[in-house]
Amino acid sequence: MRLTDDEKSMLDGTEGPAVAAAMDLLVRYGEGLGAERLCDTRNVAGTMTQPSPVKAQLVKEGGWNKSFSVINLDCDEDIEIPPMRVPTCQLQHGFGQDAVNITPYSPHLAEMQEEGEAFVTDLGVNVLATCTPYQVGNLPARDEHCAWMESSAVVYCNSVLGARTNCEGTASTGAASLTGKIPYWGNHLPQNRFGTHHVETQVPLQGFQDWGMFGYFVGDAVQENRPVITGQWTPPLDEDLKHFGAATASSGGVEIYHIPGLTPEAPTLESAFGGARAPEPIVYGERERRLMYETLNNQGESTEVDFILLGCPHASLDQVARAARALEGRTLHGDTELWIMTPRALRTEADRQGYTEIIQRAGGKVLTDSCPAMSKVAPDGTRVFATDSAKQAHYLPAILGIEAWFGTLEECVDAAVTGQWRGELS
Repeated sequence: MRLTDDEKSMLDGTEGPAVAAAMDLLVRYGEGLGAERLCDTRNVAGTMTQPSPVKAQLVKEGGWNKSFSVINLDCDEDIEIPPMRVPTCQLQHGFGQDAVNITPYSPHLAEMQEEGEAFVTDLGVNVLATCTPYQVGNLPARDEHCAWMESSAVVYCNSVLGARTNCEGTASTGAASLTGKIPYWGNHLPQNRFGTHHVETQVPLQGFQDWGMFGYFVGDAVQENRPVITGQWTPPLDEDLKHFGAATASSGGVEIYHIPGLTPEAPTLESAFGGARAPEPIVYGERERRLMYETLNNQGESTEVDFILLGCPHASLDQVARAARALEGRTLHGDTELWIMTPRALRTEADRQGYTEIIQRAGGKVLTDSCPAMSKVAPDGTRVFATDSAKQAHYLPAILGIEAWFGTLEECVDAAVTGQWRGELS
């Protein structure tokens, strides 16, 4: 790769061994990808505090500097980590102390989480602790080069915001945070952002569930390619687009999509394909809609539900409000638990608005920082769960070995109150 004088200086150790290790990693990474150069970034979203047995052993051996060096820089040397060079945020991680005795999460892991937060905040990391950093202040500008992890965040960043990021990893984001550099390849290149597939919905999309099922279809149809979406829908809310992108990244590996007239890089169908003629569309009709619903519900047999999960990706304030309205004056079934996952910053607003009190009065819990898939925990004894998230319906049965039902928020709340799954496709 061609390096600038500034980049060569960092690689040579002028700014210390940690920055040199970071630059070495980025050079190796970029060469492996076939990148010709690096580009500047001032927006990094990664993970540095998530507890794990490996991290615990590294911290025991050499402290948090050692852990960061090995896990976030792929460097075995015992080096001191300097403050972050560019704005960096921590994505979702493990549950915090406020979840102890509420979730079956290890108090030791929660304590380790707290120590990790103290370490990285001293380095200047903004602990947003959410898979949706764009909901709580991290809103990169169009065309801004970013280095983000988390598949649902990446597809939102590229598609809805029009910023540019690949789906990065723990080490590449760690290196980017200390250098302000990331390999210039993939979604950073303008020519790699044009559509490759045309997908047309011939059934109207009318809300959160429809956008989730359609996203699950699109991801499966195009895999890691770049879909351009046309068809019929009521104007989507922000959470609809969030849910759609997360579903495409779960059933496939979509990192960018275009909706002509809606997403920033696609004012027209022609522009979405870079001026090329749009290919024949992949059609999503009533048959395909029914198939997606059945696919997302093919891991549930028992209708006796004991766990309901809302908020994946993390719920918006409006989604928390909808859950509160659906629960007001009702009480959860004695054998069910309801968890609503949201960013900590939005939990504060939910508290202020009275939504948290309504949910807790009904017996539900509003939780932050993590999710069952990330922390690999559900209420003790969980056998069957229900969710409004296509992403969680896809992942959680494999991660925790439980059955899943997929439906609307209102159907999930009904299951929480009755203990029975009664959802059906309307």
